[in-house]
Amino acid sequence: MKKFPIVCVGGSAGGLDAYIRLLQNLPCDMGVAVVIVNHITTVPTQLHEVLPRFTTMPVDLISEKLLIEPNHVFIIPSNRDLNVDGDEFHLKPISKPRGWPDVITVFLRSLTEHWDGKLIAVIVSGYDGDGADALCGIKEIGGITIAQKLSTAKQPDMPESAIASGCIDFILSPEEIAGEIVRIARAEAP
Repeated sequence: MKKFPIVCVGGSAGGLDAYIRLLQNLPCDMGVAVVIVNHITTVPTQLHEVLPRFTTMPVDLISEKLLIEPNHVFIIPSNRDLNVDGDEFHLKPISKPRGWPDVITVFLRSLTEHWDGKLIAVIVSGYDGDGADALCGIKEIGGITIAQKLSTAKQPDMPESAIASGCIDFILSPEEIAGEIVRIARAEAP
């Protein structure tokens, strides 16, 4: 069975603005799973309560063995590493509890090893450089990598690190990122 595309949107500080602008511009029936990996370690995430106002897709906080489905938005819980196995999510205790977390990098690497569908990695506003180390791996298996345009990011560190990796296909505003995801999803549709 050909798996559907997964869009991993990685962000942290200032990411909420990017997530909202992205979701407001994504249709609810494009056949991709959107996974928002927001690296927060200190407080529980509230994204699954906030983001349903901006999309008609169901928004789920990821729990152990949750089924990965298209036309859903999935949110990583705080203080966990996220992996995929088959068509399920798996949560593990965070592997880097001190310093800046690398949950986006961990999840992207898991996708490159365990997901057969198209991968789209999107890095938006946030501190530090989480995700950047996994972008070349995404490209090596034919995935698409996108960084938020720095002038549209509230905190440009993460997209800047992503761009510096040399493995970014597109540098776009959140609205343009949505358009690119739709284009890729249509090209992948059966």
